[in-house]
Amino acid sequence: MIDGNTLKAWGFAPGSWFKAGIAKAIEMEAAGAREEDIQAALRTMSEDRPAAQAAPASTFGIERRSDLSVSDPPVTVYGEHDARTLGQIDRCMAFGSAVKGVLCADGHLGYGHPIGGVIAYEDHISISGVGFDIACGNMAVRLDVPYAEVRDRAATILADLGKVISFGVGQKNGTKVDHDLFYSSLWGDVIGAMPLKGKAHDQLGTVGSGNHYVDLFEDEAGFVWIGVHFGSRGLGHSITTQHLKLVGAKDGMEVDPALVPIGHDIGRSYIAGIDLAGQYAYAGREWVVEQVRRIIGGTITDTVHNHHNWAWRERHGDRDLWVVRKGATPAFPGQRGFVGGSMGDNAVILEGVESERSRDSLYSTVHGAGRIMSRTEARGRFVRDEHGKKIRQPGRVRHDDWQAWIRERGVILRGGEIDEAPQAYRRLPDVLAEHEGTIRVLHTLRPFAVAMAGEGEFDPYKD
Repeated sequence: MIDGNTLKAWGFAPGSWFKAGIAKAIEMEAAGAREEDIQAALRTMSEDRPAAQAAPASTFGIERRSDLSVSDPPVTVYGEHDARTLGQIDRCMAFGSAVKGVLCADGHLGYGHPIGGVIAYEDHISISGVGFDIACGNMAVRLDVPYAEVRDRAATILADLGKVISFGVGQKNGTKVDHDLFYSSLWGDVIGAMPLKGKAHDQLGTVGSGNHYVDLFEDEAGFVWIGVHFGSRGLGHSITTQHLKLVGAKDGMEVDPALVPIGHDIGRSYIAGIDLAGQYAYAGREWVVEQVRRIIGGTITDTVHNHHNWAWRERHGDRDLWVVRKGATPAFPGQRGFVGGSMGDNAVILEGVESERSRDSLYSTVHGAGRIMSRTEARGRFVRDEHGKKIRQPGRVRHDDWQAWIRERGVILRGGEIDEAPQAYRRLPDVLAEHEGTIRVLHTLRPFAVAMAGEGEFDPYKD
């Protein structure tokens, strides 16, 4: 695990920012960030963080309410998980007005709230529960174009895609994308949002890096699907950072959740913030999908679009609750979702079904296959030798094995790195099987072309 010695080995000098930097690095590693992503975020913190931090505008007591009617069981767990992840979902249930928790089969440790974790609150929202990449989600569309018509030009499509869509850290879109959301009154409702508008305008329609992607698939009937995965980019990251400071959130992974009462001014600001970031993420994914459709040609015949990092106001039983999902897909009866596997594995279009298990899951399911190792474990860690030269220690995934997996499945890859190799993930059918009786698979999508950020195109704006 990353610690102070790791940061020193990377060349960072200790200072007043160091404790927060270590916490941020641990959080990003657990969430799947690449080493370059982590170091970029740390450089920003070490350069920009003032020597002393002002006290937060407000610190909330989030002690457990004693008058709650908690569900039985309080927490429902799908699949197998390590003790720290299980402890984290239990910790989330111990504060504020939490009445039900769910841990999906693709879950793992996250920042103050597990990835794949779902918590329902009566009158709180968890800022750390939604996470830094507000409204990260998936969009998939089916075209009336047969795969046979594009098979021989898949590489050309990927090359053309790379000319119009930007991947990576802090990237600006080469095309200025205007949208109604930039004229929304929400900008004035979110604390600290107005100064973010210019950067957000520049970034709309950029994809980011890490596990964010643009994929092309073939379905069972031989038609082409476009699938994308990314969120609200720097806008969501900045809104989250601002509100974590306002509530006096603790730094670190295994800390108390950062809760805000929905009736407080900061709570109202945060609710407006996730609304704004949600509209932004939807607009970005829609813009990217349309650019890819124009390259391929054809007409869209079906669309599936969902967030998996957000907070929803939902009715469960006889109660209206705030349901916070971090890396979990809403799956109410008949509600469809697009869930990816890895760059070399099938994805699915699924829908929720009505059952006792579904109700117990808060109508939630997986958002992906789920990592089984961190990015650093997969690719290897940089260390310094006795002369101070940086060298990389071998990781758990071999380059030849990664490439063989992709080649055997007939996937053409643009960008991508070894830390996103299929070997770093669980198998999607396995995690879906853990949720049997709550969902059904409508379509299985085989990837044949994958576009991701390549080496040097790293991105701190994700959870």
